[in-house]
Amino acid sequence: MLETRIEDNILIGTLTGDKTSAMDRETLEHLQEAVDRTERDDDIKGMILTGQNRFFSTGFNLNSFIGFETLEQAGNFIAFADQVFLNIFKCPKPVVCAMNGHAVAGGLILSMAADYRILSNHPKTKVGMSEINIGVPLSAVQTNIMKFGLDSDRVYRNLMYFGKLINSEDALAQHVVDEILDPATLMERAKKIVSSWMNTPGTPFIRLKQELKREATALLEKRVSEKERYQKLDFFLNKEVKASMARVQASMA
Repeated sequence: MLETRIEDNILIGTLTGDKTSAMDRETLEHLQEAVDRTERDDDIKGMILTGQNRFFSTGFNLNSFIGFETLEQAGNFIAFADQVFLNIFKCPKPVVCAMNGHAVAGGLILSMAADYRILSNHPKTKVGMSEINIGVPLSAVQTNIMKFGLDSDRVYRNLMYFGKLINSEDALAQHVVDEILDPATLMERAKKIVSSWMNTPGTPFIRLKQELKREATALLEKRVSEKERYQKLDFFLNKEVKASMARVQASMA
C-alpha cells in the first residue's frame, strides 16, 4: 500500500501495508499512480517517498514471490515492477527518499530510483541487499538502477555479493545514501531539497536531470522492452529458493 498526501505542493507517499512496508502488486500500482500524478499536476513540485515506524521498506512482499506457480506469473510481476522503478527513475521532477528506517532488497532498489536519499541515523537502522542469501538475483533493470545510484562497481559488488546489512554511518561513508539525520527532521529536510531544486527561474532542474539520466534511461528502456528476459525467471519456481523465501517471510511475521 502507498498512502499519499500533498504538503507544501509536494506529493508525499508513505509505504504502508504490513509492518515492514513490503511491496506487493497493489503497492506498485499505487507508486505508479503517484508518479503519474506528480508528472501531470503542474502545481506539484516533486515527490517524497517514506515508510512507517522503523521501516522504509524491506522490499517485495515475499508471499507474492512464493505464490508464483508459473514463469508467466513471475515474469508479469517483475516486468511491472521494473516499469514502475523505471518511471520513478525518469520522473522529470525531483524524487527524494526520506528513509525513516530499514531499507533492504527491493526497498533499497526503490530508493536508488530516486534522486536523493536521506536516511535515519538511528543506531539500529540497516540497509543492504539480501538477495544472494535467498537465491533471487536482480533483473537487468534493477541492476542498472542500483549501479547508477552507487558510486562504484566495488560498492555494488560488496552490497550484492556479501548480502550483509550495514548501519547508517557506513551507508553514508560508502555513499549509499546522501545524508543521515535524526528521524524527526527527515521530512522537513526532504521538502527543503525538493523546493530548492524547483523554486528557481525557469526550473532548470528538469533539463539537468533529463541530461544526467539520458543514457541510463535509454538503457533501462531497452532492457524493460526485452520481453524474453522475463521468461527466464525459473529461480522463482525452485523449491529451495521458495523454502528460503518462506523462512525469511516467517521471520518477519
